[in-house]
Amino acid sequence: MTLIDDARAVRENAHAPYSNFKVGAAVQTASGAVYVGCNVENVAYPEGTCAEAGAIAAMCAAGEREIVAVAVIADSPQPVTPCGGCRQKLAEFAKGDAVVTMATTDGLTEVTSVGQLLPGQFDADYMVRT
Repeated sequence: MTLIDDARAVRENAHAPYSNFKVGAAVQTASGAVYVGCNVENVAYPEGTCAEAGAIAAMCAAGEREIVAVAVIADSPQPVTPCGGCRQKLAEFAKGDAVVTMATTDGLTEVTSVGQLLPGQFDADYMVRT
């Protein structure tokens, strides 16, 4: 099973009654473990939480902290990218060269890296005075 397969499977569990835009994500850690997440909308927060954020939360809950690969999939005309907030979250746990595979349910894919998705990312170096 690939990361896209994992993301595709969890996408079916998304709760998207307002947008009907289901997204699934999977992250693989340095240990080889895979964590998945899907978007969840609710009446108070109709834009919902993102699939990548859910996968990262599951990863952290399991005590893992280093992402080496990411997959995200949606039923869209072109491969869906992680939102800005999720790009920052991914940058918190992944090196710039971590592979990000974005896909559509029709089979289109695009591969990039965390660094390409978020150039100039904010990190802890900004908080250290020398």
